Amino acid sequence: MGVRRAAKAIGEFLMETVGEAVAEVILSLFACALLAGLALIAYLSWSFSPRLTVAGAGLLGLFLAHGAWKTFHDPAKGRRRRGLAALTTTGFTLTAATAVFLLFYATGCNCL
Repeated sequence: MGVRRAAKAIGEFLMETVGEAVAEVILSLFACALLAGLALIAYLSWSFSPRLTVAGAGLLGLFLAHGAWKTFHDPAKGRRRRGLAALTTTGFTLTAATAVFLLFYATGCNCL
């Protein structure tokens, strides 16, 4: 009985290790693809119109700044965020999560 239990534990350990390695590779490839897509979008928009690219980046910066301010600014007791505040807060949160994802995974690949 002890040998079976040990073999089963070793098998579970190996499956978990292989699963984590495969997940790490998939996440790294996804991060590199996302980073390449963002770079392609920036390149194509700049080649189309540099003025519109700068204006769009400015508007996106204002959108994210408003979302960050609403995220870290406590609303009055018992009030929810609605409309534009909810939209910008969600946009800021998703952008921050994507940036953290890229920071941890895309910096580990050789695509930079």
